[in-house]
Amino acid sequence: MANKYTLLKKDGLAKRAEFETVHGTVQTPVFMNVGTAAAIKGAVDTDDLKNIGCQIQLSNTYHLHVRPGDELVRKMGGVRKFMNWDGPVLTDSGGFQVFSLASLRKIKEEGVTFNSHVDGRKIFMGPEESMQIQSNLGSTIAMAFDECPPALAERKYVKASVDRTYRWLLRCRDELDRLNLLEDTVNRDQLLFGINQGAIYEDIRTEHADMISELDLPGYAIGGLAVGESHEQMYAVLDAVVPHLPENKPVYLMGVGTPANILEAVDRGVDFFDCVYPSRNGRHGHVYTKYGKLNLFNQKFETDDKPIEDGCQCPACSRHSRAYIRHLLKAKEMLGMRLCVLHNLWFYNHLMADIRCAIDEGRYKEFKKECLEAYGTDTK
Repeated sequence: MANKYTLLKKDGLAKRAEFETVHGTVQTPVFMNVGTAAAIKGAVDTDDLKNIGCQIQLSNTYHLHVRPGDELVRKMGGVRKFMNWDGPVLTDSGGFQVFSLASLRKIKEEGVTFNSHVDGRKIFMGPEESMQIQSNLGSTIAMAFDECPPALAERKYVKASVDRTYRWLLRCRDELDRLNLLEDTVNRDQLLFGINQGAIYEDIRTEHADMISELDLPGYAIGGLAVGESHEQMYAVLDAVVPHLPENKPVYLMGVGTPANILEAVDRGVDFFDCVYPSRNGRHGHVYTKYGKLNLFNQKFETDDKPIEDGCQCPACSRHSRAYIRHLLKAKEMLGMRLCVLHNLWFYNHLMADIRCAIDEGRYKEFKKECLEAYGTDTK
């Protein structure tokens, strides 16, 4: 199996590594571009992703199970072939989406029964079902099925939830091992990442991290953050948990985050990131620059002939002015949304390239400080 994590350099706790998979090698730290339903929202296709420096794309198990259906995707050759992407893909287990449907679901040891947000039909998903769906999708990396309790949930609830998540992880591992042995499996080299949970209770988090580390999985994620806690609480959890996860395996901080969040998390030893911010904000005319975020709907950009960011080589900045993109947004032309999303994804992917370079050169602390000072307070 092509699965090898090679730690190339450390600068403090910041790690610079390569993660070799059957679908290609990922240079880390890395930002995974979020294509929830096998597409980046904002009219961005896979050729665009290559042009803006994307290494790995993320799709969602729940959404693809609901529409168009994982069996259909399997018939089309798996999610990578379906969307014409030849690089690695990570599929989120669907746990976060299922548990965000709080009023529509019922949790039991076997799994969760819930209603589809699309048509209301009743769906059951447990560890085995999540693995079967992800196996049908044929992703490079499958995420374990877990519960994502609210960050500020009561301790008693969180402890019971984490214990169940651990039992579910064992079932995920066993089921994926079984599926990978089948002759007709789309990707028989599919990897399983376990997920650390525990809200903001550091002792629950670290105990769970020790338990899942003993399973010697290909990688580990930290879930249940950026869901209501403060940034300071998030960083405290990372300070506590990352040392309890294997240094020789990739560490993935799920659903995070702002450029500042990423810079701080890299400094604490995180390798993988994903977040909807760049595409979601871009669709609303909010664009990232090294000096903070701009709202292109603001009237001050009405006659601004500069690119979104001087020196940026993205498709938007290399050809169009702030004034023109603002006009497109105001006129509700899809091109405006697309250009903003492309710029933001370019910004995130090239921020990660700059981070890797800074770690390689042993100057990450200085780089982080310079970036945070330049961003100012507008980093959300």
